Amino acid sequence: MVYFIDILLIALSAALINNFIFYYFVGACPFIGVSRNVDMAFGMGCAVTFVMSIAVFLSWTITTFILVPGAPVSTFIAGFFLSAEQAATIDLTILSYIIYIFVIASSVQFVEMYMRKFLPLLYKSFGVFLPLITTNCAIMFACLIILSKVSGVENPADAWDLGRALTLAFFGGVGFTIAIVIMAGIREELELCDIPKPFQGAAITLVVGGILALAFMGFTGVNTGLKKALTFTPVAEAEMNDSGSH
Repeated sequence: MVYFIDILLIALSAALINNFIFYYFVGACPFIGVSRNVDMAFGMGCAVTFVMSIAVFLSWTITTFILVPGAPVSTFIAGFFLSAEQAATIDLTILSYIIYIFVIASSVQFVEMYMRKFLPLLYKSFGVFLPLITTNCAIMFACLIILSKVSGVENPADAWDLGRALTLAFFGGVGFTIAIVIMAGIREELELCDIPKPFQGAAITLVVGGILALAFMGFTGVNTGLKKALTFTPVAEAEMNDSGSH
């Protein structure tokens, strides 16, 4: 039950409360560049979600089994050259940025080849923006969140196992999709508005993005209240009644 609550809270937090775009302000480049059309924005959001899920899965696997101290693969290989105690202390997390970049780039290349073969119209509509998913810092951010928890930094979940990591990745992508589709819908309407010349283009997009970020701040604290509600047991209620009677 506790694990299910953690999964639910991570999903809700990544998609709405701590939205990658509106809370952490990562992934703003495609958010501004590919939010002129709802269909294109939705396609980009799905592509980012897919790439983020694959990248986080591969990054979690590499981090858990190779990079962190005591990882089985690195410990086994180092055991041929060092003592068991020294092999268990091998820390390769310094390579995490380089490895994650390669993982993300490979995932994007896979998505690009798939779309070129099976979705040629969508592939052509993306143009240069599809390869730019490689530089989408939201994907790198999701990978680094998992590494930071492995290294002992506090994060929304008690521990990042594979289930929690994939939940964060998938619903982080869902949150990105929600944000970019909302922005695309607004920008389509803005095309019909008389916008002052200094605010046309990226300027009005940033202004609207800031207003949307303020709107999403309304979700702040929902996860805390929901966690208290879901973990509120009859035993806790009885204890509260007893303390109230005294």
